[in-house]
Amino acid sequence: MIQAEWFYWLVGAVFLAMAGQMAMDRSNPRRFGTAAFWGLVGAAFVYSTWVADKTAPAEPLGAAVLVMVCLAGFGFTGRGTVPAAPAERRAASAARLGNRLFVPALTIPAVAMVCAVVVKGWHIGRRPVLQAGSETILGLGIGTVVALVVAMLVVRERRPAAPLQAGRGLLETMGYVMLLPQLLATLGTIFQAAGVGDSVGKLTEHVLPHGQTYVAVVVYCAGMAVFTVVMGNGFAAFPVLTAAVGWPLLIQQAHGRPAVVLAAGMLAGFCGTLCTPMAANFNLVPATLLELKDQYGPIKAQIPTAVALLACNIVIISVFAF
Repeated sequence: MIQAEWFYWLVGAVFLAMAGQMAMDRSNPRRFGTAAFWGLVGAAFVYSTWVADKTAPAEPLGAAVLVMVCLAGFGFTGRGTVPAAPAERRAASAARLGNRLFVPALTIPAVAMVCAVVVKGWHIGRRPVLQAGSETILGLGIGTVVALVVAMLVVRERRPAAPLQAGRGLLETMGYVMLLPQLLATLGTIFQAAGVGDSVGKLTEHVLPHGQTYVAVVVYCAGMAVFTVVMGNGFAAFPVLTAAVGWPLLIQQAHGRPAVVLAAGMLAGFCGTLCTPMAANFNLVPATLLELKDQYGPIKAQIPTAVALLACNIVIISVFAF
C-alpha cells in the first residue's frame, strides 16, 4: 500500500537537498541562514510523521517554527545566484516547444483524478493500492512526480540535478512567502479553536432577521471574500465564517445541502484571494518573477473576474442548495 507519509518524506527530502545546495552557495551572503530556514522546513515534514502518530513530542516543531520566524524576520535569509540560460535561449526554447510546455502542468490534475477515481478501487490481495482516505493527496503527489518526468522529456533535460537547482532558485526568489498558505490556514484553525466563529455567529443571528435565507447566503459569501482579503487565504476564513454563518444558518436552520454550501462558500473565499496583496505568493511574487512594472497589476486585472465569480457563487448556493 502506498502511504501518504511517503510523499511527505519525499517533500522533506527535496527541501533538505535544496538546503544543502544553499549552504554551499557562496554567492549568497546569507547562505547559512537560508539553508537553516529551508532545512528546518524539510526536517519538519519528516519529523511531523511521529508527531501525528503521537510517538514524538510536538514541542520541537513549535521551537523550529519560532527559529524560522526569527531567521526570516531578522533578515538572516537571502538569495544566491542560480545559473540560468540566457534570455535569448529561453525565448527560443519557448517558441520551439510552444503549447507542449503546458503538458507537464496538465499532467498533475490528470493523474490526480485517475488516482482519486480509478486507482482508488484497486486492491492487492485485500489491501488497497492507495492508503484509504488519502487518495487525493496521493494522486497529487504521484501526479507531481510523473509531471516532473514528463517535463524533463519535453524539454529534453538529461541532468537529474537540473530541476532541483531550478526549484532552489524559485524557492529563494519567493522566500518565506511560499509558506503563507499553510501558516494562514493554521491561523484559521486557531481562530476557530478560540471561538471566533461562534462569537461572529451569535452576532450574525442577532443582526439577521430569522428566516432570511438568501440574505444569509450573501452575508456568507461576501464575508468569506472580505475575510480572505484581510487574511490573505480562504483556508483561514473558511472555518470562521462556516461556523458563524454557513453551518448554523444555511445548513442547520435553512436545511441547505452541505456539499453545495461549503464548496461554493470556499470558492467565494478564493474570490477574495484574487483581490488582496496579503496573498503575496499568488499576486505579488508572480509580478516580481515576471518583472512587471506594476506589482499590483495582477490584482487590478483580477478584480472584475473576482466580483463576477462572487456573484456566481451566491447564485449557485441560492439555486442549488435549497
